[in-house]
Amino acid sequence: MINSAVPNSLRTWFVIHFLVDIAIAIHLMVASVFTLKLFGWDTVDPFTARLVAAALFGIGIESYLGRDAGIETYPGMLNLKIIWSLAAIIGLCLSLFQGSTGAPAVIWALVLVFAGFNLLWVYWRKQSGKQLVGRPSI
Repeated sequence: MINSAVPNSLRTWFVIHFLVDIAIAIHLMVASVFTLKLFGWDTVDPFTARLVAAALFGIGIESYLGRDAGIETYPGMLNLKIIWSLAAIIGLCLSLFQGSTGAPAVIWALVLVFAGFNLLWVYWRKQSGKQLVGRPSI
């Protein structure tokens, strides 16, 4: 049952997030070496790529499964998304600054995608905090 306290636009963003995560996760899980070499990686560790795919599957599928939840579940889901995207940004930037990647243009594109989602999730987390009495916002 859909809870009307959650804006439809936030539910829509959860579905978009699901689609983006799943599209990337499938390629990293099934054909990690091919996919990353296609985007300019010189050396690919399929083990690490598949761990990233697993995280994307988990977070993306939960976005889809949780989209119709009540407002009380959204702060936790948004916190997870904020932490994940911020950690990804930090990790990607560290890799860029250490020169440990063979595809800096693609990495910068990923940083921008994660940053866009991070800003989106922070915005919505602050909104959900305003709607929950007694629950602090980030």
